[in-house]
Amino acid sequence: MKETLKKCFVEAIGTFFLVLTVLCTSLLGADGVIAPLAIASALMVMVYAGGHISGGHYNPAVSLASCIRGALTPKLYIPYIISQILGGVVAVYLFKFMAQDSILAIMPANFGLKGLLLAEFLFTFALCYVVLLSATTKKTEGNSYYGLAIGFTVLVGAFAVGGTLCAGAFNPAVAISVGLISMVSWKAVLYTILANLIGGIVAALAFKCVTTEE
Repeated sequence: MKETLKKCFVEAIGTFFLVLTVLCTSLLGADGVIAPLAIASALMVMVYAGGHISGGHYNPAVSLASCIRGALTPKLYIPYIISQILGGVVAVYLFKFMAQDSILAIMPANFGLKGLLLAEFLFTFALCYVVLLSATTKKTEGNSYYGLAIGFTVLVGAFAVGGTLCAGAFNPAVAISVGLISMVSWKAVLYTILANLIGGIVAALAFKCVTTEE
């Protein structure tokens, strides 16, 4: 029980800083490439910080992929996603408290359904696929690049489709958080979560197809 709490606490902290970075850079006027770089960097450093304790998921889709792949026990999946969502929710309300005088009126972004579903699915698939192959196999065990690979996958997705075809969440916990602060509509949040979870499932199946050592 003690070890489970430690892992969940790490997941909550990592998701908190990921979501806080998303909100601060997206809503407080970060220009150009700053937001994607900051968000990807926040994920990268938190993956390096907590990867040896919890796996450094900070994402229910990644946890689902890891569970299907066998890198996360089923009994930890629900505690992980609860911790991730709670970390994101705390980040939302702390951001509101800190930045209440700095935030202009937030208008929910509008995205086409086909583009949103495909973009969120594809880059969540890519993220989960990279996590599984770079951080959960025997041949890559102990490598020093897994956090950079994971963070840069999010960076690629953010540059490619974030803010144009979709919110660029690639993460149900992030999707819920941006919904809470009205950056996107709840309808878009639900479709994003669906696409993210399917992306995680397909990534786990793809992992099983391309690896033979497990």
